[in-house]
Amino acid sequence: MPAHRYRPAHERVDVPLAPAERTWPTARIERAPLWVPVDLRDGNQALAEPMDTARKRRMFDLMVAMGYKEIEVAYPSASRTDFAFVRHLAESGEVPDDVTVVVFTPARRDLIERTFEAIDGLPRTVVHLYTATAPTWRDVVLGRSVAEVRALVDEAAATMARLADARPHADIRFQFSPEVFNLTEPELVLDICNGLTALWDASPDRPVTHNLPATVEIATPNVYADQIAYMHHHLERRDAVILSVHPHNDRGTGVACAEFGILAGAQRVEGCLFGNGERTGNVDLVTLALNLHTQGVDPMIDFSAIDTVRDIVEDCIRIPVHPRHPYAGDLVHTAFSGTHQDAISKGLAHHERAAAALGVSPADAPWAVPYLPIDPADLGRSYEAVIRVNSQSGKGGIAHLLHLHHGLDLPREMRPDVSSTVQQATDDSGREATPQDLWELFRSTYLAPGHDGPVTLDSWTTTETGPGEHRVACTLRTADAPGHEDTIRPCEGKGNGPLAAFADALAAAGHPVDILGYAEHATATGPDSPAMAYVRCRIGDATVWGAGQDTSVLTASVHAVLAAVNRATATA
Repeated sequence: MPAHRYRPAHERVDVPLAPAERTWPTARIERAPLWVPVDLRDGNQALAEPMDTARKRRMFDLMVAMGYKEIEVAYPSASRTDFAFVRHLAESGEVPDDVTVVVFTPARRDLIERTFEAIDGLPRTVVHLYTATAPTWRDVVLGRSVAEVRALVDEAAATMARLADARPHADIRFQFSPEVFNLTEPELVLDICNGLTALWDASPDRPVTHNLPATVEIATPNVYADQIAYMHHHLERRDAVILSVHPHNDRGTGVACAEFGILAGAQRVEGCLFGNGERTGNVDLVTLALNLHTQGVDPMIDFSAIDTVRDIVEDCIRIPVHPRHPYAGDLVHTAFSGTHQDAISKGLAHHERAAAALGVSPADAPWAVPYLPIDPADLGRSYEAVIRVNSQSGKGGIAHLLHLHHGLDLPREMRPDVSSTVQQATDDSGREATPQDLWELFRSTYLAPGHDGPVTLDSWTTTETGPGEHRVACTLRTADAPGHEDTIRPCEGKGNGPLAAFADALAAAGHPVDILGYAEHATATGPDSPAMAYVRCRIGDATVWGAGQDTSVLTASVHAVLAAVNRATATA
């Protein structure tokens, strides 16, 4: 690869951060920043088919419902559609009292004037001014010197102040973004920002936002954090400045850049739900917020119906959320690996017990389940999709799904046998096995042979002939060669329990069986609920499992033994 063509970040920008100011690596994020979704402006610019007013309004309403308090809604001077949407919000009178609308404008007088026309009638607005400041952009895009760029910004800022003063009854605040901040000389950005803080006369009750974008990622996230820390420590009127970050994701580290930026002093984050945006996207606000949630910090945004949020966003932007997207993807809470499934199944059971011991609901109990950094229920998801089965899956996951969906509590010793059966089926099909598929495999393999095999029961009775003595009398039907009638044979047996007596009867009929293990349980509550019985038998040189299901535990047990006999006969 021709790596020599590219300059490393440290050769392109120098960060004059004093060692004493580099305290962010030991900082902690203890509260949520101000989240500002830019889906309706920055994200919209990245769509092949930009949103119309109806789709924008649906997204805006979603963001309001989730709890966002500042929302960038448009670039009013860029298109009639964007201008119309801002007018729609202004004329509808439906922007909540606690929500501030942000509009975006370049540093050009006519476009600024068009932007102020759009916001007339909105009660609370931030007008967001931007211009590129990095050397390559100054030289190649703008064709201006540093002094000319500085004059351009000052003139635009003065125009904004004049237009805001002409609207004394409107609550209008200002924001500035030095585009490609992360490639601009830090001293130049600081000088421009401090000049605007003074020009706009920022104060704690009317702060200015300085938004510092990593417009195109060019370095590891620690470099961006150092740049933010430098600004944090050197900005004038710091209590009158809201320091904001706007990372893109060109290197795939947008989330890390935002988190490091907060550690370095940023109070505000701009991004998009699920990371939509130009090139590789803006920073993902869903991931950022839920990362805080997993650390015990309230993100102050409601993600309790994450699937609904995702559905609305996908419908509005017409780009699907990746199935492996953190927290929101279809597969993100899903385990196929056998070892993972077993750990999750045990973890969920332990969580239920721990909650009961604390006397609280599982939704309120401390969360510590292996492989699940967040409780899916916090996001409005069920546990049903956490464990799914394919050829990579193991006994724990299969047992979990059979228990969850069909009430089976497989004995631990039986699980490897069931897992082998499922793996053979999924290897053959190459497909995932649904919970219904698992039940059908279990039924046909372990239950059905107790009724449909070569040896079946026509009738049977059991009596207790004395303390610890039982007698079984039964009529066995044995299927002979095709074209011949079945052989029907009465037989009986004795033992210290009904199953032992039934095994003795089978031996008398030429089907010797030694019962090595037994388990039973109800699958529901109530006298008519089915019971499950499982038996492990030695038949010849083989160890074979069988299962039975009936409202009578004894009947289920008898059929389980017969299922094992027939399974052994089928494989002999």
